[in-house]
Amino acid sequence: MRRGFFAHWFTTAVALGATTWMLTGVEVDSLGALAVAALVLGFTNAIIRPILVVLTLPFTVLTLGLFYFVINGVAFGLAAALVPGFRVSSFFSAVVGAVFVGLVSWFIGGVTGRRTTGATRSRSTGVVDVHRRRDGRWGA
Repeated sequence: MRRGFFAHWFTTAVALGATTWMLTGVEVDSLGALAVAALVLGFTNAIIRPILVVLTLPFTVLTLGLFYFVINGVAFGLAAALVPGFRVSSFFSAVVGAVFVGLVSWFIGGVTGRRTTGATRSRSTGVVDVHRRRDGRWGA
């Protein structure tokens, strides 16, 4: 579990660093602030964002899921407000930054073969060999 936590934290930190490098509206002063910002961003995504999703579910359904971008922007902006040295210039920058961090994290997870969805998969192919026996019954 500890290795998964550190891998997820490091992936978020790299994605946040790439976001600050690519977007002008997202700024981080130092590597320490980047590390803390990645930790706080993970906390807001794990604790605060699910609460916001439940509270704003009618808006999300009404907008066919587009309001979810607003929720991600709010969580990203909240993380920026909590961490000194991590700044977001506008709400639009927070929404775009949250999308960019998500895309970069998804890309890193795809390249490294690590899944960030929380679901665990076995290393096997998951295929069960089933055949029909001579007496007509099916079995493995």
